[in-house]
Amino acid sequence: MHKARLEAFSDGVLAIIITIMVLELHIPRGQQLAALQPLVPVFFSYLLSFVYVGIYWNNHHHMLHAARRVSGAVLWANLHLLFWLSLFPFVTGWMGENNFAPMPTALYGMVLLMAAVAYWILARALIMVEGRQSVLARAIGKDRKGVISVLLYALAIPLAFSTRWAAQAIFILVALMWLVPDRRIERVLPPALPDSPKAD
Repeated sequence: MHKARLEAFSDGVLAIIITIMVLELHIPRGQQLAALQPLVPVFFSYLLSFVYVGIYWNNHHHMLHAARRVSGAVLWANLHLLFWLSLFPFVTGWMGENNFAPMPTALYGMVLLMAAVAYWILARALIMVEGRQSVLARAIGKDRKGVISVLLYALAIPLAFSTRWAAQAIFILVALMWLVPDRRIERVLPPALPDSPKAD
């Protein structure tokens, strides 16, 4: 099956997720800067989630660029990933509105953990279609960064109940790990052909 429809659908869902998240930033009543103070935790939770959605969009694009076709299992794996990403607006809003309280922070970490697991499942489903000697399989390799991310999320969840700021620091750390574009796939892809000259 062709991958174009899957890419278009995923891009649309991710765009909607970002749009819903920003709606949590309610316009304050008042004209002074002090009126923005209650929105500070909401803004920072939105900023963190915006970065995460951007990271997933970036890596999702690279991964599908390296794939040639998809299967039914890939479609379901992609929906599984989008399900967990679609919960970002809820956990982002809950965490921001409650000033990074322990339970919302832990649930935020759980959604991050499940999204990371879902991304790993999608990658494996694509490799099953492409083959273990494919460009995608060689690019992903052992995926050490992905494994480290899952372990850090798992650590942050219980940590949220004892030292919630340490849990937030872990979320930021993992985001920084992935903020630099992942070059693994770009390194193994063949160079793009130059554009053909236009006819006069």
